[in-house]
Amino acid sequence: MRALEHIVVLFVAAVLLAAAARRAGAPYPVFLAIGGALLALVPGAPSPSLPPELVLALFVAPILVDAGYDASLRDLRDNWAPLVSLVVVAVLLTTAAVAVVAHALVPGLPWAAAIALGAIVAPPDAVAATAVLRPLRPPQRILGILEGESLLNDASALLIYRLAVGAVAAGSFSLQTVAPTFLLGVLGSLVAGPVLGIVVQRLLERVQHIPTAIIMQFVATFSVWMVAEHVGLSGVLTTVCFAMTLGRTAPARTPARIRVPTNAVWATVIFALNIFAFIFIGLQIRPILVELAPAQRTQYLLVAAAVLATVILVRIVWHMTFNAGIRWRDRRFGFHPPRPMLQASVGSGLVISWAGMRGIVTLAAALALPAGFPARDLIVLTAFSVVLGTLLIQGLTLKMLLRALDLHDGDPVAREEHAARRRLMEAALAQLPEGRSAAADLVRKEMKLWLGQIHREEGEGPHAAFGADYYAAYRAALRGAREALLAMRESGDIGDDAFHTLENDLDWMEASDPLRAANADATQ
Repeated sequence: MRALEHIVVLFVAAVLLAAAARRAGAPYPVFLAIGGALLALVPGAPSPSLPPELVLALFVAPILVDAGYDASLRDLRDNWAPLVSLVVVAVLLTTAAVAVVAHALVPGLPWAAAIALGAIVAPPDAVAATAVLRPLRPPQRILGILEGESLLNDASALLIYRLAVGAVAAGSFSLQTVAPTFLLGVLGSLVAGPVLGIVVQRLLERVQHIPTAIIMQFVATFSVWMVAEHVGLSGVLTTVCFAMTLGRTAPARTPARIRVPTNAVWATVIFALNIFAFIFIGLQIRPILVELAPAQRTQYLLVAAAVLATVILVRIVWHMTFNAGIRWRDRRFGFHPPRPMLQASVGSGLVISWAGMRGIVTLAAALALPAGFPARDLIVLTAFSVVLGTLLIQGLTLKMLLRALDLHDGDPVAREEHAARRRLMEAALAQLPEGRSAAADLVRKEMKLWLGQIHREEGEGPHAAFGADYYAAYRAALRGAREALLAMRESGDIGDDAFHTLENDLDWMEASDPLRAANADATQ
């Protein structure tokens, strides 16, 4: 019972910290990191543990599915060059630089362990960055790059991490031995992820009970990860491909009455996982600090500070170098984007360079190290220090940097959404019967209310007196609008940000259909 009391108190404290972060206008992971650090100083705090093989699946798999489901393939294609630069080159450079620095400061640290540390701290987390940036309406291209990087760099960093941990376990590392298995695992994951996504979507379509459907989504998430790991594939890459496949197929096949509560549950779970990760690692840090001799504690903190500086510096140096190359290319050959977007500039390069806060993936990877892993305590302490340091240094100053640079792109998402609403309106009204009728006129007014964003007068609403005629016309108009929305997304006329905003509007329109809601309730 006392353990339950501790958990309840810690979660309440974390929720209060998150509320304080919102009031202060700071990303909530910053305050959670501070809370985790304070837990390390609490005398007598418990020191719980989780099996290493459970940690990544528990923390990372849902995070990847949530991010992969919302990922925009159009934005990934449009920004492929900076994404490859950040996801592949920046991760490799950061991993290598951190390994060199750690090995130089701790000569007895095996190279494989040093590389594992580098891979752990290499992937930034977009949660904190976007929490800071979105309210300020930054250029959409910056948000797209950061979110795409956060999704894909987890795969590249954790692939390196797996190889390094495996090398420690095997006692040796041979590129000739590992390369074929590595390539086979990557290619297999690229195939298995979409296949599993299609299979799971077909199964979920048969489930109409909302709580069961949501539970099955989480069962599928963890099952995909476990299957991939069991057969020697990359759990991260398979899960990302699985989630992106669901993100392309589920909107046309999942009813609104399931999607609306599902979105709320997933947002809550992701928030809870972030809370638990920071609480858990804070409780792990205290015994590490207590058991270290003063001289060793000083050495550990020195290593942590050096790795933190390395992580920040490598990202800035590399991305600003890449940014200079992109600006030279644009001057030499011209800037010809597939659609209106922000051109690369020194300012955009600085924002992306500075938005390198680390988060839950770094914490989970550190906690997933086996108990006997070389210098595990040093790696866990360093990983948490990097997360805390980047959140405090970069997370609390990113807003000031963006305001000082004053970057704007004309809000292309708002323009896309406005144009899409007109097309949805046309598609919806085209489904109504020709001629004038009171029921059709009321449906036209409802469509304009939702899609045209006119104001409802007090006391107005769907009138049951029109009966079946009204509801049939309402559902036909809604179906036409949804088909038009899916077609615009498929053709690339709108991106996923505008798509999900409009999809949410259509979902609430569908949920507000009293006749459909009554029939759905009757089947529960």
